[in-house]
Amino acid sequence: MPRAGLCGCWGGRALPLLLAYVCYLLLGATVFQLLEKQAEAQSRYEFQFEKLRFLENYTCLDQQALEQFVQVIMEAWVKGVNPKGNSTNPSNWDFGSSFFFAGTVVTTIGYGNLAPSTEAGQVFCVFYALVGIPLNVVFLNHLGTGLRAHLATLERWEDQPRRSQLLQVLGLALFLIVGTLVILIFPPLVFSHVEGWSFSEGFYFAFITLSTIGFGDYVVGLKQGCAAEEAPGRRPRQGSTAAGGIQLTPDFLTSKRR
Repeated sequence: MPRAGLCGCWGGRALPLLLAYVCYLLLGATVFQLLEKQAEAQSRYEFQFEKLRFLENYTCLDQQALEQFVQVIMEAWVKGVNPKGNSTNPSNWDFGSSFFFAGTVVTTIGYGNLAPSTEAGQVFCVFYALVGIPLNVVFLNHLGTGLRAHLATLERWEDQPRRSQLLQVLGLALFLIVGTLVILIFPPLVFSHVEGWSFSEGFYFAFITLSTIGFGDYVVGLKQGCAAEEAPGRRPRQGSTAAGGIQLTPDFLTSKRR
């Protein structure tokens, strides 16, 4: 009998929920593919075109040397180094960036634009997260408890005098307005101004951050956006250039090939 009841519970609740979950994933995959695949193909075509044009302008290079150069850039990118510019670029691990990284650890956002590369840093990150994540959960739980206690007064709506009801309505309206400004409007405006993003980019970054999704395609501290010199919508890491701060030029590649 208990087994039959368990099967009935699975068939009556869990199975439809599982089907709805899978269908929602399929819907998201379809929409994202329709929206992003064409833009990706266009970016790939433009990149290949630029490589061919680069080879035409610098006839001393061949395809293999160019691919080696691209590989150096990709390795620098993965290690958190900005290949553009020179060694005067700001450090990834100044106090502000380190504080931002600590916040992404305890909130489990994990943008991926910055990560410890030393063994000591990786080990410390593990133990720091083991303590910081529960601490963050406790802090958010206390905030939720306070909000729930405030909203619980609305359950006794009919038992309160009209003046108290009016004050509660005004308080709730003020709470919603302030919450909307603080979460959905004010942060995108600040990010748009400071980072040079559009409002939609700032809104997107604010939501992805607050929801702890943390794709890492937009990160504060890197002034880039639709009108930036770098590729739109992507956030390269800060740091010194590859090869220990040496400006990587075609002459450098030619010497490397020789």
